Amino acid sequence: MGEAQEVGEHTLKRSLGPVNLVALGIGAIIGAGLFVRTADAIAQRAGPSVVLAFILAGVGCAFAGLCYAEFASMIPVAGSAYTYSYATMGEFVGWIIGWDLVLEYAVGAATVAIAWSQYANRVLGWFSLAVPYQWSHSPFEHQGGVHGIMNIPAVFILLLLTLLLIRGTKESAFVNGIIVVIKVAVVLLVICIGWGFINPANHTPLIPAATMYTPPHDFPHAYGGIMGILGAAGIVFFAYIGFDAVSTAAQEAKNPARTMPIGILGSLVICTVLYVLFSYVLSGLATVEDFRTQGKEASVAFAISTYMPGYEWLSKSVTVAILAGFSSVILVMLLGQSRVFYSMSRDGLVPKVFSDVHPRFRTPYKSNMLFFVFTGVFAAFIPEEIVGDMTSIGTLFAFILVCAGVWILRVRSPELERAFRVPAAPVVCTLGIIICGAMIYGLGWPTWLRLIVWLLIGFIFYFGYGKSHSHINAPPPEMPEGIKLSK
Repeated sequence: MGEAQEVGEHTLKRSLGPVNLVALGIGAIIGAGLFVRTADAIAQRAGPSVVLAFILAGVGCAFAGLCYAEFASMIPVAGSAYTYSYATMGEFVGWIIGWDLVLEYAVGAATVAIAWSQYANRVLGWFSLAVPYQWSHSPFEHQGGVHGIMNIPAVFILLLLTLLLIRGTKESAFVNGIIVVIKVAVVLLVICIGWGFINPANHTPLIPAATMYTPPHDFPHAYGGIMGILGAAGIVFFAYIGFDAVSTAAQEAKNPARTMPIGILGSLVICTVLYVLFSYVLSGLATVEDFRTQGKEASVAFAISTYMPGYEWLSKSVTVAILAGFSSVILVMLLGQSRVFYSMSRDGLVPKVFSDVHPRFRTPYKSNMLFFVFTGVFAAFIPEEIVGDMTSIGTLFAFILVCAGVWILRVRSPELERAFRVPAAPVVCTLGIIICGAMIYGLGWPTWLRLIVWLLIGFIFYFGYGKSHSHINAPPPEMPEGIKLSK
């Protein structure tokens, strides 16, 4: 556990307590998922049965969260699912999951940044300061004869949050804590006030009949029935990356053996309850057709403005909360991405530049800037497609490997000290794998194909660089004694 105990100029500063970690998780979970993916799941997959989809996704997260908690308390270092997979299933599987996490964090951050720019422009429009269309959209988008050039607001928020992360995680956690309070307050207002405006007809039937639905610019897929619920659960899994991101900050946590399980499971329980209540209210306010035609991002504010007369102020508050929510999601995604590549760089699988620590701030500043360039190019010049499914499948894939890893490590190294142990591990791990696998199945073949293509690109990088530069013969000091690594 050498790296976990290191303190010095070239290590990450331990500054995060359990409250910081729970806030970090809530900051990631309540944001793009709750305010956007909920409406998307209602419109495209499940209708009012999105409530059941959130429960299913929450149960799957609970099993995976328990596995994450055991790993995080046993291997309390930066890296999340990458470190856990590397420790239990060898270098090659570790590389696969580390590369997969780029989808979860970097691609997800860029996508949310594009959505952030739309909401920022909405708020600026209240003061007649909206950014012109061509400077807030990609070259592939056009409206009324005007073509986009680049999305400047999206690049701006990515740069601002990257600089905040370089300055230091403690400062980032403080800002994130303020944002979390604002978002949770608005969510509770929507639940409490909106409950009185629910139209029971919108919840009848709770589970729509199984049919096929073809969204614009996408392939036909199941709507309603069991497959609709599975697909919706896969979609809203985008919202559950929060506790996953918490585990990437293990190297910066005080007393990680105690605080990591609290941070992971605490944020998961709080947010699952809020998700179920919020989705019940939202699906009861407006019709499925409203969510299909009014735009996924604007649908929450639209539902309040249209079906809750006298509460326009709440609609605007939700817009501001969504803006703050997107900001905190991007923040945690960028944090998680740089920390995963920090660990991969320490293991030799990616160049050393990703593990260079700032001499003053002790943060991986070069990694932060490189990923700003990557996400900035994506956000500036690529239109906002439905890449949330890619982020979901990346997250689910990571969860499956972590659940398998806990079981494997229990068999291979039962003597290792575990500050937190998964109860009934074989049952919990098996159910976690089955539920996450079912949600991957519900996402459909186009999403499976995109994941396979992304992994093939990763194999080229691995066999072209990582395999020959790996430190496999001298495993990193964070691995507990007794774990045998293999290629």
